[in-house]
Formats: sequence, structure tokens, C-alpha cells
Amino acid sequence: MVWFRRDLRIADNAALFHACQSADDGVVGVFAICPEQWSQHDDAPAKVQFWIQNVACLSQSLGKINIPLLIVPTPRFDELPSEITSLAAKHECDALYFNREYEVNESERDDAVAKAADKLGITTHRFHDRVIVPPDSIETQEGKFYTVFTPYRRVWDERVAGETELLASPKKQSKTDIPSDSVPTQIDGFDFSDCDSDLWPPGEDEAKRRLKAFEDHMGQYDEQRDIPSVAGTSRLSPYLAAGVISPRQCLATALNVCGGNLEKNDGAKTWVSELTWRDFYTAVLVGFPRVSKHRPFKLKTDAIRWRDDESDFNAWCAGQTGYPIVDAGMRQLNQTGWMHNRLRMVVAMFLTKHLLIDWRWGERHFMNLLIDGDLAANNGGWQWSASTGTDSVPYFRIFNPFSQSKRFDPDGDYIKEFCPELKDVPASALHDQKKLRKALKDIDIDYPDFVVDYSKGRQRALDEFKRI
Repeated sequence: MVWFRRDLRIADNAALFHACQSADDGVVGVFAICPEQWSQHDDAPAKVQFWIQNVACLSQSLGKINIPLLIVPTPRFDELPSEITSLAAKHECDALYFNREYEVNESERDDAVAKAADKLGITTHRFHDRVIVPPDSIETQEGKFYTVFTPYRRVWDERVAGETELLASPKKQSKTDIPSDSVPTQIDGFDFSDCDSDLWPPGEDEAKRRLKAFEDHMGQYDEQRDIPSVAGTSRLSPYLAAGVISPRQCLATALNVCGGNLEKNDGAKTWVSELTWRDFYTAVLVGFPRVSKHRPFKLKTDAIRWRDDESDFNAWCAGQTGYPIVDAGMRQLNQTGWMHNRLRMVVAMFLTKHLLIDWRWGERHFMNLLIDGDLAANNGGWQWSASTGTDSVPYFRIFNPFSQSKRFDPDGDYIKEFCPELKDVPASALHDQKKLRKALKDIDIDYPDFVVDYSKGRQRALDEFKRI
């Protein structure tokens, strides 16, 4: 039995590959639907819908190689040990294969399932599949987890050479008389009515198509990745988060682009660095599990007196702060379930520094909406912006929203796409506080006033961080 989770593909899937290699009498797959647990983990409706759509695609792909996919509906993780193992026993499966998940709840769940399987004489096989380099294979000379990215990256570069082999898609297996279960299109507790699934078509073929399309302009990634108005990124994050494509497949493509030498292609090298950050934040999750429990990595930042200002927070959530680049980013998130990575940093720093609102509020809001929501990456990004995390930005380095928009959206194309009421405002006014006030008055545009004065908000954050 292969237990699928966030590895919804047949290509380069470690658990599936090794199960098929070892099986004599056929393979059966299983996927668990746990709506109460997903809701507790703040999973977005868009993400849950994307999961379910990809489970349906996976079921079709598995069917072509004679592997039925069974669906286990259970509200929470704590019921899975008995559900998964009893199902394996029912179908006379002597082994259970699955790929590791690293969050605290998921890790405890997997340990409980393995223990229950052992009692029934079912052996379990676990694999590192969500990362390129396993978290426990990179340590400092003192045998500890790295807390700074650059030295981690140096070791990662050495280790990655042994992690680039892709696993083939399984061949047809022995046919079983077990029928696949139907995959539901609706999940209790999640409203899909506002989800625009056309933006993110499901399936491995779509993920591979996107990767191939990105391959053609990966060389410009280092120059275009911070410009939100152009398609300079891969747009693969939802597919990576759901495991519809593997990070190894992404790495292999990058190495192919540069002929195996990343130093020869700045775009490919920069993109691989993003894959490295993904592994790094997962390693932090494993080495410092408190970050899975709403705790800052830098414990002293627990002393920060965050402002519990719901009015300011709601304005930020709605994209009504008066700062065009911030509002555009938040509206993109609200409308599409996704946000350009540069904007994720800008809006996160605005919330935590200019508004001095707890990063955990923003972290949860992102998870409630992001189709690519991933605890390690989302937590790592928020704690970086809030200066509470590992290798985070120094507290005194605070992005100026106007400088950010002038640099990365000079013509205002991105801003005007998501804030269409500003379409007649000159680009120069979008990047200057005084000019924007004047332009809004002259043109008589209904746009919110600044939720906070930039200089005062910045100084308030500096004073609070200096206090601790």
C-alpha cells in the first residue's frame, strides 16, 4: 500500500517507485481526506480544492498502471492509525510505503501509523521526497542544524550531487480486483465557490508543461523574478506544495539548462537558490519544532509588544492601506489565491514593521488564502520579514513601500492591474507619498488615506525592537 499525501504524482515519487519495485501481487494506493484537521491547520479552500482536483488526476494516472486509489474520509489525523492499517490488512498488504512529512502534527501522525502497522505485522517504509537534500543530512561541525542560509547552502551544494537522479514512473502492475473509490468534488467545511480553478489547472501534465515553458526563459530569472508585472517566475509553487511535481525534477531541469554547471547561468543558479531556501526552511522546521507551534525562532522577540489593532489589520487584509504596492499585493492574494514573492515580503514587512502587528496574524491570513500554502516556507518567510526568524532581515532594515514600487514596478503596471481605480494616476505619483496625495486630490479618486504615516510607523517599529 502506498499512502499518498502531498506527493500527488506518479513520476519521481520515491514511495510509489519503491513499492512497485518490491510488490509481487500488486499495489494499492490510499489518500485520506481530513477536513477538520485541514481547517485547524488553516488550509485555504483554494488549496484544498487544488489537492482534491489533483487527487482525481492521480487516480486516473494510477488506474492506467493497474493501481486502485482508495479514499479514506476521516475528520482528523488521530483516527488515521486504525483507518490506514485496517484498510491495509483488509487488502492483505504486507507493507506500507509513504514519503515523509516534517511538520510536528504530521510527524506524530506518521509515527502513530507506523506503530499501529507494526502491531499488525505490516512493515513501513519512509522516504525523503518533499526535499532535495534530507534535513538530517546537513549539520554543522558541532552536529547541529544550520541557522544561517549561506553556510547551509555551501553544504547543500556538496550534498545535492548525490540527489539528482530521477525515479522512473512505474510500469503496469499486477492487476487487482480492487476498484478505485470516487474522489469527491466538495469537502465539508470548505467553500470552493470563490476559487478560480482556471488559474491553476491540476495534474502532472500541467506541472510539466509549466516547467518546460519556464525552462525556455530560466536564464532571465535573476533579472525578472522581482518584477511582478511580468511572467518572470515559474508559477510552480502550488504544484510543488501539493507534490504534483518534485523538487528534484525542478533541479534536473535547471541543471539541463546550464549544462550541469550553475555558474554558467545566473538565472538557473538563482532559481536553484530558491529550491535551496525551500529545503532550508524545512530543515529549520525539523531542527526547531517550536516554529511549528506559533513560536518565534528568536525567543527574545516574544517580548515585542505587538499592536492588536484589528482595524489596521482588516485594512491590510482588504488591500485598503493607502499604499498602492501593498494594496495591489493583497488584492492579488484575495483575487487569485497567490501572490508574487517580492510582494509577499513587501506586504509582510508592512504589517509587522509599519503597523507593528503580530506576524502570526499575517502568517495565518496567508495560509487561509494561499493555494501554495506550506508551513515551512510561509513561516520562514513571515519570520524573515518580521525579524523574528532564523537568518532574518535585521530589524532596522525596513522596506519603504514607495521605494519598492519605484524599483520593481516603475510604470505602475502591476499596481494598476489590481488597483484599477489608480489607472489615471501618473506612475511617478504612485511611488511618492506627497505626489500621491496631490494626484488623488487633483483627479478626485476614491482611494483610502494612508493607514499609517510611513515615517512614524517605521520609527515606532525601530523603538520597539530596540527596547528588547
